[in-house]
Amino acid sequence: MTTSRSHPATAVPAAPGAPAWAAGILGRANGLVTALHAAFVVLVLASAVRYLSGHGFGDRAPWVLTGAVVLLATYAAYRVLPSRVWLALLVAVWFGLVLLAPSFAWCAVPLSFVALRVLPFWPACAVVAGMVVTTVVTWTRMTDRLDPTIVLGPVCVAVLAVGAYRALERDALKRQALLDDLHAAQGDLADAQHQAGVLAERARLSREIHDSVAQGLSSINLLLQAAEREWDDRPGAAREHAAQAAATARDGLDEVRRVVRDLAPAELASGDPALPGALRSTCERLAAHTGVDVQVQVHGTPVALGAEVETALLRTARGALANVLEHADATTAVVTLTYQPDAVVLDVRDDGRGMTARPTDPDRGRGLAGIRERLQALGGTLVLESEPGEGTALAASVPLERS
Repeated sequence: MTTSRSHPATAVPAAPGAPAWAAGILGRANGLVTALHAAFVVLVLASAVRYLSGHGFGDRAPWVLTGAVVLLATYAAYRVLPSRVWLALLVAVWFGLVLLAPSFAWCAVPLSFVALRVLPFWPACAVVAGMVVTTVVTWTRMTDRLDPTIVLGPVCVAVLAVGAYRALERDALKRQALLDDLHAAQGDLADAQHQAGVLAERARLSREIHDSVAQGLSSINLLLQAAEREWDDRPGAAREHAAQAAATARDGLDEVRRVVRDLAPAELASGDPALPGALRSTCERLAAHTGVDVQVQVHGTPVALGAEVETALLRTARGALANVLEHADATTAVVTLTYQPDAVVLDVRDDGRGMTARPTDPDRGRGLAGIRERLQALGGTLVLESEPGEGTALAASVPLERS
């Protein structure tokens, strides 16, 4: 059983190579990035226009406009600078610009959200508090009096922003914890179902062997012992016992063949030729449970191939599709079954990333070796073609016996 785990309400770490947004509170809430970009640019431009409308192009205007351009340029550098260095430069430029023109204090609103996205909770709170103090002081200096709305307005905005982010962060972490537990439970359930299936199959085979092969061998042994005892005194009865033993042996051989035949995939028991339908049902199941569009195409006239060949081709298709789903990162896979006059060919193609290198781990790559060995046992061949970024194509061919 999977036990639930506690998840502290801490910032989500940034992935290597991620932009500056990727750490801190709700660092993966990517839908907010566009809104922050737009709000910041609009507020910077509006603050510059407000300053020019009130002060004209004289006095500090060149410095204010230069500071606004530097602020926008610094903001645009979030992809190339380390996140905390970028935030520190951004706040420093904003601070200097607010000292020149208090109108730019409104830019503290998107900057507060930026700080909450980049930094862990308490350092982000400290940055937000510093910007609130700066805003209150600069506006109070500009109006030459202490206005309660100027003091309480930025404080309320900051408290609401931080509180909302904190609540959303905790909710997101709880959902992630539930998803992690659900995935772990699904894995445990799949393992339990697999183990139960293995045990059930072992029990079935045990019953089949006991009720057919073992009992047949026991009967043959008893009949032969009886024939041995009566061979001299009652040769007719002895021959009858021997004949019964031979018949029982033939029946036992038929039972063994039936057990072996039942080990083939169940889809192939639907009739001849069963392989096209088995491929379609397999691909439909895969497409229903994954994001890969798996298509099946059949060319030529389907003919009965025999249980051994059909089983080998079906398991080849399953193995190839398992590799596509696990490694290829593909969106589409096409399985083509072609009946030729002298051979049957199975092609599996995908539009994934292709094979970039041969596996170095000796425990990897055995699936293809198993497929090749299975086909070689039937006189078939396996051809694999792959280029990085251009997908992979696997072609399995098995010759047909001419009648």
